[in-house]
Amino acid sequence: MKPAARIAAAIDVLDLYLDGAAVEQCLTRWARGARYAGSKDRAGVRDLVFEALRRRRSDGALGGALSGRGLMIGALRRAGANPDESFSGLAYSPAVLSDEESQAGHTPGPGAERLDIPDWLWPQFQAIPEAAAALQSRAPVYLRVNTLKADRDQAIAALASDGIEGTPHAQVETALIIHTGARRIRHSQAYLDGLVELQDAASQAVVQALPLRPGMRVLDYCAGGGGKALAMAAQAKIDLSVHDIAPQRMADLEERAARAGVTVQTLATADLNDAAPFDLVLCDAPCSGSGAWRRAPEGKWALTQTRLDELVGIQRDILRQVTKLTANNGVIAYATCSVLDVENAGQIAGFITESPQWQVNLQQNWPLQDSADGFYTAHLTRE
Repeated sequence: MKPAARIAAAIDVLDLYLDGAAVEQCLTRWARGARYAGSKDRAGVRDLVFEALRRRRSDGALGGALSGRGLMIGALRRAGANPDESFSGLAYSPAVLSDEESQAGHTPGPGAERLDIPDWLWPQFQAIPEAAAALQSRAPVYLRVNTLKADRDQAIAALASDGIEGTPHAQVETALIIHTGARRIRHSQAYLDGLVELQDAASQAVVQALPLRPGMRVLDYCAGGGGKALAMAAQAKIDLSVHDIAPQRMADLEERAARAGVTVQTLATADLNDAAPFDLVLCDAPCSGSGAWRRAPEGKWALTQTRLDELVGIQRDILRQVTKLTANNGVIAYATCSVLDVENAGQIAGFITESPQWQVNLQQNWPLQDSADGFYTAHLTRE
């Protein structure tokens, strides 16, 4: 596919999305109807679509319309390109711009429009405009080195043999940032042998900060796919249990644990009280995901005040629940991949007010710094 044909395909996908369908479903639907498109073409169209979603508001302003065509026109103008060259109307290219489209569009206004944040969320981002700006760009790919099987130099060498170039992260000991060959990772020998796992540096930093020591009884309460559980198991010889309110999220954890060379015990909700107490309970709580919107930009535009309020309530309930599972001298580690204060420091402040016998002995907040996702973590102990 020529570049203009990819733009035409992206327009079709974006129009389906703007009509209310999930973006992944839109991409799958297009790919099934475009048997002629190779893997590079599918990846190219996907990149165009996700770039448009990250900059949906500012590119819509530049293009003069919140539509597939408007977003692609805006993206070309932002890049300094002439849309007429791509919108030629020739084979598989988008139709020629109308006079109205040629004249439409404006420079995005300062603040929320320029930085691609919904107006209702802008007060949360005014203090961290650099985070909003970071969310407009594509996220890098990170790997976690499984130190049970390799050190960083060994992992870098193993990846290089499959044409994947990685270098160490400056602050997170287990993290590698991938520069070339990212699409080959899942088929590389280093990945298949369990030397590396896909995991953002911010998630790895959450685990790196945990006070893990050999023999601890640890519960990953909101395990999800289990990435942080595997990272904890590699960091120290612990008695590790995992739990998630939706067990299907952990469907492939057993296979991943075997590849990594670690053992985890899965606990159903009904079994938690009998298994308690735990020396450390990690709560990677459900959240807005705002710190990872570069990877899932659809979430930025789907989030509502009602849903955010619901998530804050869920987080509050989780903190209350895990106090009963934590040993008297144990630690609750609360974490989100959010940059919103209401889910982070604000949430912890509310918990301390409600439960003054608990105190904060560590808080970390990365609003998308050093190219990693945004995250927050706090460690709580009983006085």
